[in-house]
Amino acid sequence: MKTIDTIIFDLGGVLIDWNPEYVYLDVFDGDREKMQQFFDTVCTHDWNENQDAGHPLAQATEERVALFPEHEDLIRMFYGRWEEMLGEAIEGTVAILKKLIDNKDYKVVALTNWSHETFPIALERFDFLHWFDGILVSGEEKTRKPFKDIYELTLSRFDIEAKRSVFIDDNLRNIIAAKDMGINTILFKNPEKLEEELKALNIIL
Repeated sequence: MKTIDTIIFDLGGVLIDWNPEYVYLDVFDGDREKMQQFFDTVCTHDWNENQDAGHPLAQATEERVALFPEHEDLIRMFYGRWEEMLGEAIEGTVAILKKLIDNKDYKVVALTNWSHETFPIALERFDFLHWFDGILVSGEEKTRKPFKDIYELTLSRFDIEAKRSVFIDDNLRNIIAAKDMGINTILFKNPEKLEEELKALNIIL
């Protein structure tokens, strides 16, 4: 087996905490059931992922308001208060990232599902995003995980050999798609488990 020379990080849920609950739980007065119903029917995960693939935020908002005019204020809040949904860095993973960067034996890149309109906010807030050898942002490419083309683009753009790389993501769907491309994978659970799994792949931290 060839040794791994490239680490590919997902960002949200692995290095950065992002959760719309940080806004909407207060809006719904702590009623999780009502909040979840809103996420399941109005501002859904699938709807948000369209923006991760480059759909304009303003257009997406107007389209959703047209479908659910009774929820207009709540819908406009999703991107209007998006920055408040951005939590803190997941420090344990950032520490692992720093070790890999300092090691200098590995190419370290990021592959993220993220709107190109909101990603600059994260770039300004989190210094560690500037440590990477490169970041591929789905919204800039008009595609997203788990579609095959975004993995192919990542491999080609950063000159990565699939079998010599490992991809870290907290979404099993994205992990399965990467495996299908011949990329080694780690399903992220927490920083401690990640460190164990990297060491199991003989990656030096």
